[in-house]
Amino acid sequence: MLVTVHFYSYFRELTGCGEINETLHSGDTLGVLHDQLMARFPRLVTMRKSTLLAVGVEYQTRDYVLRDGDEVSLFPPVQGG
Repeated sequence: MLVTVHFYSYFRELTGCGEINETLHSGDTLGVLHDQLMARFPRLVTMRKSTLLAVGVEYQTRDYVLRDGDEVSLFPPVQGG
């Protein structure tokens, strides 16, 4: 299955892109995708524990089962000021 991944804020700098398509197996979770992205973009590893993950417009946990065509967004922690 194919999902679209969007990178926001300085995640764009860490990956060198704003959006990619990623191929997964049916039944794969958001955690599997996150691990796959860490392997593909090693500079993201430092943000592993603080990355916010969303599918569509809803934040999701790593055990969320992805579906073909999902749009996933990765955000750094939100900071106020």
